Amino acid sequence: MASVASEKGELELERKGQQWRLCFWISASAAMERAAPFAEQVDISSGDSSSSDADDRKTENKQLKNNITTGQPVNELISEDSMIRRARMYQEYMQLVPIPTHRGSIIPFTSWAGLAASIKQLYGQPLHYLTNVHMKQWDQMRFGTNDDDVPLDTIIHPSKAEASIWLIEEVHRRASSHHYIAQLWLADPMYHAYVDPIFPKLQNSSK
Repeated sequence: MASVASEKGELELERKGQQWRLCFWISASAAMERAAPFAEQVDISSGDSSSSDADDRKTENKQLKNNITTGQPVNELISEDSMIRRARMYQEYMQLVPIPTHRGSIIPFTSWAGLAASIKQLYGQPLHYLTNVHMKQWDQMRFGTNDDDVPLDTIIHPSKAEASIWLIEEVHRRASSHHYIAQLWLADPMYHAYVDPIFPKLQNSSK
């Protein structure tokens, strides 16, 4: 089940008898401006977790809560191990979000980022961090071309463009290493801007 508040989205999943808890803390300013970093908290609780893991999570959660009030960059307070754990939980969650099998109507768009935003709104689900970064790169590739001011849907058919996004989204959800994602997050203090705060209701998975 999932519940979303204006400043905090919290998702709780029951999977194989374990309680998984995925929380994202999002500052109000970042919720309004995608370019600004936001403080994010992710923790996971399980009946099989060791006491040391629980202590680590409590320490990390305390640091993240303090970070919200101090305004310090999140990455300054997060160790590599903590970031790897966070990336693992994120990747496991994204693997549970199903790729839509029935597509909606044709979506007009002028840029890849604009099409991605419309897809999120239409289907009510997030796109992967790597996909969001990919959309930015695709838009940047157009800079300096003879038709970079022409709406993109006049160059690439909307159906093909949407299918392309879902294709790379499936690759990112199903075949991305959380270690790779963690290294990207550690290198980019603004990575939160590409993590969508969208939490769709998920069916119980037997995966």
